[in-house]
Amino acid sequence: MDKILVGLKRVVDYNVRVRVKSDGSGVETDGVKMSINPFDEIALEEALRIKESGGASEIVVVSVGTSEAQQQLRTGLAMGADRAILITTDDAPDVLSCARALLEIVNREDPGLVIVGKQAIDDDNAQTGQMLAALWGRPQATCASKIELDGDKAIITREIDVGMERIEIDLPAVVTADLRLNEPRYVKLPDIMKAKKKPLDEIAFAELGVEAGPQIAHSSYEPPSERDKGVMVDDVQGLVTSLKDRGLL
Repeated sequence: MDKILVGLKRVVDYNVRVRVKSDGSGVETDGVKMSINPFDEIALEEALRIKESGGASEIVVVSVGTSEAQQQLRTGLAMGADRAILITTDDAPDVLSCARALLEIVNREDPGLVIVGKQAIDDDNAQTGQMLAALWGRPQATCASKIELDGDKAIITREIDVGMERIEIDLPAVVTADLRLNEPRYVKLPDIMKAKKKPLDEIAFAELGVEAGPQIAHSSYEPPSERDKGVMVDDVQGLVTSLKDRGLL
């Protein structure tokens, strides 16, 4: 395989407690640590392992967002990716618009495999990979916990409700990475320095000929309601009584 394309999304770090803006217009990001979406980081790690085993010759990472997303792409380059592409936009494109933009990059790069995270931890849509595969007209395998390449085919192991499922798909294809696929490597300082010299190309969203307007409008955001404190009971009868008092029985 000549090339693997990996999607990376800039999100609020998973260790940060998310706060809603006071006016309810969105999530507070000023002064907040931002990172690569964890599932996308797993996707990149898997691509790197495939390359290191001789299954690919080049890894290209791509992201959609503002110029600040360069930070996450540079981290991807520090992990071992060869090139990076940033589709720049000041708007917040919906999932379908992002998938259409990624399709334009796929058509330009002609990868043998596209790997993205199964979902982003900010919106939890879990739709980008599936939409990209549909637009591209190629097979897809979601929530992969193991990827095995065999010539022009890939064998994907995925976790389902009743156990493990193994499916075979033709390449090129889109695969979305699950949490159990691997554990991403730690980025070392020398690799961070080397990443500064690797190519990072910027392409304006408008240049791709894709409309970036959101298909879904968010009217407001609000934090979840606070949970009631737990109640200690002495015995089963006390538990039953407490549940009845709360209208749960």
